[in-house]
Amino acid sequence: MRLIDSHGRRINYLRLSVTDRCNLRCRYCMPADGVEKLSHGDILSYEDLYRIARAAVAAGIEKIRVTGGEPLVRKGIVPFLASLAAIPGLRELVLTTNGVLLPEMAGELRRAGVQRLNISLDSFRPATFRAITRVGDVGQVLDGIIAAEEAGFPAPKINMVVMQGVNDDEVLDFARMTLDHPYAVRFIEYMPATREENWQALTVPGREILDRIAARFTLDPVVKGAMAGPSRDFRIRGAAGTIGIITPLSGHFCGDCNRIRVTSTGTVKTCLFSDGEFDLKPSLRADDPTLLTETLRELVHGKPARHGMSADRADHRAFAMAAVGG
Repeated sequence: MRLIDSHGRRINYLRLSVTDRCNLRCRYCMPADGVEKLSHGDILSYEDLYRIARAAVAAGIEKIRVTGGEPLVRKGIVPFLASLAAIPGLRELVLTTNGVLLPEMAGELRRAGVQRLNISLDSFRPATFRAITRVGDVGQVLDGIIAAEEAGFPAPKINMVVMQGVNDDEVLDFARMTLDHPYAVRFIEYMPATREENWQALTVPGREILDRIAARFTLDPVVKGAMAGPSRDFRIRGAAGTIGIITPLSGHFCGDCNRIRVTSTGTVKTCLFSDGEFDLKPSLRADDPTLLTETLRELVHGKPARHGMSADRADHRAFAMAAVGG
């Protein structure tokens, strides 16, 4: 069954957040003092999250990405992931992580049925990495990438949020990662989720990022799969891996959007930067087992055509990215 919105887009991708907690404090994701912790009762149980996932697959979702916060900090995450992997009709189960806990958990995740990993890594330099994450040790993340490969995962996607005057001078270093390793390195424009003062000064347009790489290397376009995300992908000629550019500000990809988000509290966001939200908890508590699937179909049908954010304007309510699953 296909899940089509009112603008003719096929929606086949669910980002499912399991927690708002994180063991880092990345400056583009949350305020310096973190986010107000939700009570245990506010966070959906694994049973409810599983019911949402099953209903989404029944409605037409084929790919689920488990996110947070940092999903690996939630107790019991591995058995939950194994239950998702067993859902009939689900074609892809992937997970986004900051990589800090991968050295200990990569093997368990692979055995649970997670097929691929996205790993956030914004700098190779210890001081810069700590300034961005406020508490992080880049060595743990690099060890996590190695552990994931040793556990048998395919080469990960590595996400770098590019920030002017912070880490943008490392763009070529990240691109060079793909020369000898089959990584998919994606460069993401800084997004003003928290709407910090003068956020525009941090933004490096995707076109500029691509031009910097193209000035040093020959790039060839790469054709994406049907369930791929919003990046425009390229391969440095002769390289083992690929690079991608994600441009939510300078180059809207809304026309090709194929996703919805469900937060750890059961709130559906059909667009990350839309203020429209819908609470799934009443549908979870209803006696009718088909209501959840039908509710998701209706919400997808009402998905907005695009967000209203641009390179110099952000009209959405400020929010912590950790609270909505990124």
